[in-house]
Amino acid sequence: MTDTTSRPTTTVDSGAAADAADAAASATSATSAPAAEPLQPFLAAETVVLKAPAQAWSDSTGAMGGAAIHGVWVGDTRVLRGHRVEVGGSRVETIASVPLGASSIRFESLLRGLDDHGADPDVRLSLLREIGTGGVRETLTATSRLARELDVVVSVVVRPDASSMDEVKAGLPAVPPRDVQVDGARASWSGGDAVTTLTTTGSGSAAGGADDGGTTGSEDAGGAAQVEATADGELRLTWHLRVPARGAASAGLELATVLDGAVVAGVEGDQRWGALDPAPRDDRLARWLDQALGDLSALRMTTADRPDDVFFAAGAPWFFTLFGRDSLWAARLALPLDPDLRTGLGVAAGTLRVLAGLQGTHEVAASAEQPGKIMHELRQRPLEIHGEGVTLAPLYYGTVDATALWVCLLHDAWRAGLPDDEVQVLLPHLEAALAWMRDHGDSDGDGLLEYVDETGHGLSNQGWKDSGDSVQWSDGRLADGPIALCEVQAYAHEAAVHGADLLDAFDRPGADEWRGWADRLRTAFRERFWVTDARGRFPAVALDADKRAVDTVTSNIGHLLGTGLLDADEEALVAARLVDPSLASGFGLRTLSSDAAGFWPLGYHLGTVWTHDTAVAIGGLAATHHHEEARLLSEGLLAAAPWFGYRMPELHGGDAAADVPAPVPYPASCRPQAWSAAAAVAVWAATSRACACGDAGGA
Repeated sequence: MTDTTSRPTTTVDSGAAADAADAAASATSATSAPAAEPLQPFLAAETVVLKAPAQAWSDSTGAMGGAAIHGVWVGDTRVLRGHRVEVGGSRVETIASVPLGASSIRFESLLRGLDDHGADPDVRLSLLREIGTGGVRETLTATSRLARELDVVVSVVVRPDASSMDEVKAGLPAVPPRDVQVDGARASWSGGDAVTTLTTTGSGSAAGGADDGGTTGSEDAGGAAQVEATADGELRLTWHLRVPARGAASAGLELATVLDGAVVAGVEGDQRWGALDPAPRDDRLARWLDQALGDLSALRMTTADRPDDVFFAAGAPWFFTLFGRDSLWAARLALPLDPDLRTGLGVAAGTLRVLAGLQGTHEVAASAEQPGKIMHELRQRPLEIHGEGVTLAPLYYGTVDATALWVCLLHDAWRAGLPDDEVQVLLPHLEAALAWMRDHGDSDGDGLLEYVDETGHGLSNQGWKDSGDSVQWSDGRLADGPIALCEVQAYAHEAAVHGADLLDAFDRPGADEWRGWADRLRTAFRERFWVTDARGRFPAVALDADKRAVDTVTSNIGHLLGTGLLDADEEALVAARLVDPSLASGFGLRTLSSDAAGFWPLGYHLGTVWTHDTAVAIGGLAATHHHEEARLLSEGLLAAAPWFGYRMPELHGGDAAADVPAPVPYPASCRPQAWSAAAAVAVWAATSRACACGDAGGA
């Protein structure tokens, strides 16, 4: 498990250790071997607290600098990359890390060098780390049970930084800050889009309460720390704490960052959630929901242009911004617990409005914008994916599925109680989105939606499985584009039918046209996508450039259920495939069948388990009354959840539960991630529906 209790560890100079390791590696490579290619940082073993757009990554002791991802980030800039705590006369031995929610954590350490003789520890140090939308606040509290006063010298050594998100993700060297200024008890620096100020807070003591949590009392235990710049670019903050007999003394620091030109912003406060009715009967689901709802609250953001319209940022660490597909799926999966929907507020309504405001109006090849199209990703400046020849426009539209998913969310929100006047203002955007499916999404007029990157530097795959090797034949060959994905046809069919329902309900023309369009798509899908292997018939993952059915068995077929694209017999065939051991790992649904030549349990889209992907399939199974299959896949996710501290990652390994006792982490998996967190709500909703039908055991 991660982000839970840590084993006893002595805090080391991890920032200096990392620098020394880098220097040693550089020296070795210069004399004996070519330099290694930069690698994306691992994330699975690290600890994170967040309140978008800010996040702080450390090891399980709270120290920063030992891993490439470590540091304090605000927006797309890392403003601090090293952090360690030192105490005069004692090692700092961390015995536990205690998460207090998505945005705060407490690291508990012992100071045995200050103890009297005896087996039990006498003096401890607590580091409380709390993050807000603009930075981080830390409180250090020394607590003693000794009958005498202690003078304790506490230092926090930090290393300012100015690396961009793109550079760190690509494994490139850290970028030092500009204009580092030190003035007594404060310091400041700049770099990238960020101006950061570090301020120390005065120390205080509380007597007679070694068990009172170190509440700060009088200000007689010393003043604010002095900040000193070291020769190697670090800042040392030092406090002289006077710890009363059987008492505690505290001090702290605050790191505040202002971003210049940010296109997104954080949301203060906590999200309100609807009641879990019925309450989950499985303790694993209850714990997962508790973690997930806290994470979703911390992932809320707005755009600078529409500060009242809230959406879920895609996830930490790389994606604290608006993503069409991710934000739509997260809002849709979490919709059953969106309590403000009926007032026109809430995340679903905000997501619909902010994406409608960015809906395409022109044809712009460089950004993939087209009239009526819903965007893919919003950034402050062009996004370069180093080493892959990919550069995306700041407002990029390279997604084939977000437009249909926007229509699906609008319909779901309307059915769930979004007021008519709120829906009414979005109807022109609905009509434009439907027209995009017909006029641009179906680029060759064959009645199916397909995609191809026309720029040469955009995303080659533009469905949710957007890695370059995600669409391949059963023998491992890559499919050539334009590609028509199976699940995109399902989204488009559902969007056309439900879009027609909205047009009828609001006396707008065109409903019959869109139902006819959906019928033709359904017929085309049945004629072109269904293929056969030794186990029988199943939908191919896609059609390639020659309109051949790409014959791999994938999790994509789970997205077809509940959209109206399939008839009852076809739904039964898909349901059976989803729980076949070649797809169902026991810890969720594999993205690619283990029978395929390209299968690899740690292949990003080629055998791993994606939490949201499994949840979408679970929801479709429940909607089509395949409750036992929904229960089996739900049990897989619930079996995995405890191993991740109930913070389900973006994805994990696709090894079979029969072969490994615990799910294998995908080391670079984002967490928390919005649609993985929202998957908990989808599993609760689906299993609650099964209980109501009396068809499955209660989760």
